[in-house]
Amino acid sequence: MEAALFIFSLIDCCALIFLSVYFIITLSDLECDYINARSCCSKLNKWVVPELVGHTVVSVLMLVSLHWFIFILNLPVAAWNIYRFIMVPSGNLGVFDPTEIHNRGQLKSHMKEAMIKLGFHLLCFFIYLYSMILALIND
Repeated sequence: MEAALFIFSLIDCCALIFLSVYFIITLSDLECDYINARSCCSKLNKWVVPELVGHTVVSVLMLVSLHWFIFILNLPVAAWNIYRFIMVPSGNLGVFDPTEIHNRGQLKSHMKEAMIKLGFHLLCFFIYLYSMILALIND
């Protein structure tokens, strides 16, 4: 059972790594003016909820299975994703808003956030991989 949990977490983490890379590529395309703000934001907003769900599911599974270290490691990022999703100002199209993405350095902050998430998900990938191998050996 524990091995299945870590296999699922590993697959989910791979998807989140892919999403982080997609966010970085899309934001850098906007930064270089290869795409317009509306197109960029609609592409990114489409993936905000799946990212939120994917990360929250893994966090809850780690809590339920009593893997405290991994749960505590995932908790700040999951809380940040939930906070960011809930605190979207009314009138905005989503977390990424085309009218505000160039204002107040939001593009740079979104890019920095995507880079930090990529690093975090890479760290989690290796933790899940190690835990999966350990669980398979112990079974």
